Amino acid sequence: MKVLALLLSLTLLVITHEFGHLGIAKLFHTRVRRFYVFFNWKFSIFKAKKFDGKWHFLFFNAETPESWNEENLKEEDKDNTLWGLGWIPLGGYCDIAGMIDETKSADDLASEPQPWEYRSKPAWQRLCMISAGVVVNFISALLIYTCIFAHWGKDELPMRNAMLGYEYHQILLDEGFENGDIVWAIDGVEVTDLAESQQKLLLNKPSNVTLKRGDSLVTIPFSDRVIARVNQERPKGLILGVRSPFVVKDFVPGSVAKSAGLKIGDSVVCINGDSTPSYTEITAALAENAGDSILIGFYRSNTFQEIAMEVPSSGKIGVQLMKPTELFAVQHTDYNFFQAIPAGISYGCETLGTYVSSLKMLFTKNGAQNLGGFISIGSIFPDEWNWLQFWDITALLAIILAFMNVIPIPGLDGGHILFTLWEMITRRKPSDKFLDRAQTVGLILLLALLVIANGNDIIRLFQ
Repeated sequence: MKVLALLLSLTLLVITHEFGHLGIAKLFHTRVRRFYVFFNWKFSIFKAKKFDGKWHFLFFNAETPESWNEENLKEEDKDNTLWGLGWIPLGGYCDIAGMIDETKSADDLASEPQPWEYRSKPAWQRLCMISAGVVVNFISALLIYTCIFAHWGKDELPMRNAMLGYEYHQILLDEGFENGDIVWAIDGVEVTDLAESQQKLLLNKPSNVTLKRGDSLVTIPFSDRVIARVNQERPKGLILGVRSPFVVKDFVPGSVAKSAGLKIGDSVVCINGDSTPSYTEITAALAENAGDSILIGFYRSNTFQEIAMEVPSSGKIGVQLMKPTELFAVQHTDYNFFQAIPAGISYGCETLGTYVSSLKMLFTKNGAQNLGGFISIGSIFPDEWNWLQFWDITALLAIILAFMNVIPIPGLDGGHILFTLWEMITRRKPSDKFLDRAQTVGLILLLALLVIANGNDIIRLFQ
């Protein structure tokens, strides 16, 4: 399910990005020879082109027939684009005539510039064409967030509504945090949002943190060691998370817990007489007692009961649990479509700001270890299909794609944008040979980053 969700999300992002380039190119009467979703090294899954008054299709094809080539078409068909689906899901491309990119080099532009080519257009039009993909991706993210808020509304669990407090990674426990604490203030400024709290802890380098521990407020120092250890150890997920009780929502087929007598709504609180108030403590206890018989204590309709249970060797007892948002007081906000527009724009801009701020961690001593590839991206999708989470993650990836593409590396849109802006400022256009060499260097750099990111993923699989 994660693979399917990732492929669908990437496909949507590639299509919208490349359609941005194509739309503006067509607006400025520039030919787009090929439009591909995914890359088609050696062969294509699908090709389609309209000429002679009808559509022509090819499937699992290695070479395009000569009759499809521009020089062999009638004049009225020469502007028509070849549409294709490749088999390597690493992106896609929009082959704009007269542009040096991943599809062609300077040697492919040997003839005199034609009026319908990219290189013949004014610099401001070329800037619009090359920026369009990034702009469309960002607008797509804002539109998705707007639709999410209009359809589902917005659910937020105020930080102080998590009655059991929070659980912390060992990195924070070593700093003096305790499981069950609630982050109350950072550098004296009160916080009420979990994402905001984590962002401030990791990115703002606070000097102290105030925690609610039981009925008291405790202030502890916060050192730079936290960020250094996060970069080195790369904890999975959040370094602090809601401390959730073990409340049964449903059972999986063949559930040991159901056979033993647990029912939907039961809240497990102890194992073998030892208090286990949270989900993580219970799962750890089950793992320790795998293959043994245990005594489970739970509340049913406010009445404490106990049952014996044989724990399978897997340490799993076959239950689905209620989420924190189903157990604690959630703040829900409904929006109509017009209210959702500013909310979606604001949330999208905040998400972009948070992402850009988080990139600071790449420039630390162990920053390269923070890079992740397709396994890391795919892992953020849920195990079961959920449309809300799918669109939320897709919007985030759209923002990431938009930002990454404006980085001024040749081979990315940002590289083309940089050279075009240089031309507009200096009135000197870089030569085709220079652009060709820059494109080659950029592609080598991008491939190196791709190898590092996905190599990190593979290494983590065996750690």
